Amino acid sequence: MIEAAVFCLALNIYYEARNQPVVGQIAVSQVVLHRVKDKRYPNTVCKVVRQAKYSKGGTIPIRHNCQFSWFCDGKSDRPLEKDAFRWSVSLSKRILAGEFADLVDGSTHYHSDKVNPKWSVNKKEIGKIGDHIFYRWEQK
Repeated sequence: MIEAAVFCLALNIYYEARNQPVVGQIAVSQVVLHRVKDKRYPNTVCKVVRQAKYSKGGTIPIRHNCQFSWFCDGKSDRPLEKDAFRWSVSLSKRILAGEFADLVDGSTHYHSDKVNPKWSVNKKEIGKIGDHIFYRWEQK
């Protein structure tokens, strides 16, 4: 059985960055970990990855109202590319063990370079890795 934090982080790598270079996969994961440490976000990897607006009963995320788009896009969250998911699990274990330096300088946000979300103007741009642009939400 895979530990919950490893599983949730692996899903996020798989759906957000499996087509990215390894450095991009690590960077996306580090955003999750920065959020876990930030009091403005939930305090576990799984709660950060699953952060969303939920239906009245609180069990079903409202489509397109999630922090990470794959979680509430209406599609199955079951990985189909087994090798890619195994890689994501392996990488997640190493990330959670602290094997990598902070590549994104405390970033709490990112988006694909194919979009330009409104929220990005209120964050400090840190840089680009692969197809993602990273931002930090400065503390006030």
